[in-house]
Amino acid sequence: MQVKTTRLEAEDAKIIYQETAGLAIITIHRPQAKNALTANMWDQLAKIALQVLDNPKNKVLILRGSGQNFTAGSDIKEFNAISLDKAEEAFIHMEKTISTIERLPIPTIGVINGPAMGAGLELALACDIRIGSDKAKLGIPVGKLGITLNNKFAQRLVQLVGPATTKDLVFTGRMFKAEEAYKLGMLNYLVAEKDLNKYMIRMGKLVAGMSPESLLAVKQSVQECLDSVPALWQGSTPFVGNDFAEGCRAFVEKRQPLFTRQPK
Repeated sequence: MQVKTTRLEAEDAKIIYQETAGLAIITIHRPQAKNALTANMWDQLAKIALQVLDNPKNKVLILRGSGQNFTAGSDIKEFNAISLDKAEEAFIHMEKTISTIERLPIPTIGVINGPAMGAGLELALACDIRIGSDKAKLGIPVGKLGITLNNKFAQRLVQLVGPATTKDLVFTGRMFKAEEAYKLGMLNYLVAEKDLNKYMIRMGKLVAGMSPESLLAVKQSVQECLDSVPALWQGSTPFVGNDFAEGCRAFVEKRQPLFTRQPK
């Protein structure tokens, strides 16, 4: 099986892009930080996702993380070193990247091994199909950072798992293990870790063998249904107060955050 591989550098990390047998495979590779994405990596990811369309032989996009992590989401240490305005810009770019992947005119498969946290979970939810290993863990610890979900993230979650489970994820900050995530519909398929890559290729080839026009028509119809439900909160960024700076500092210093302000 012939594989074309391109490694795109983004600071100290790599976004690895491969093409094989009608499948385009993007691998997030930053093992020293659980594949957490820097601002540059989010930009690179969006560019690579669009480059997939340059080759008409690519029928399916597969998105995964290297090693035993999907991605821990955005790099919180990076946020701790920039101003709130810059952080706001970074969140906007992140959402644009996720929406770009969500709206690609070819099917997308997210392959989740290990943690998919915060923005990493949102990235997984943007994929059409999600395959998880028995080591997958999904969570949204935004309450520890003093931020909320942007409207698109909240919409994706509520439409998939309902309001009660969305609140459970956010209010407790706990990690949902693979079997629970599968039962809730956050994972479409659950396989043993040792079989994950083989299953990924098999599923990718199965989808790639379908009519591209049929799949695109269905994908567009489903997206129109989802878009027809308005979000009640139209905020573009997840900042709702002054707790974000303390949340970032606590994360970097590996301690519990000291949130003192009370919501009005």
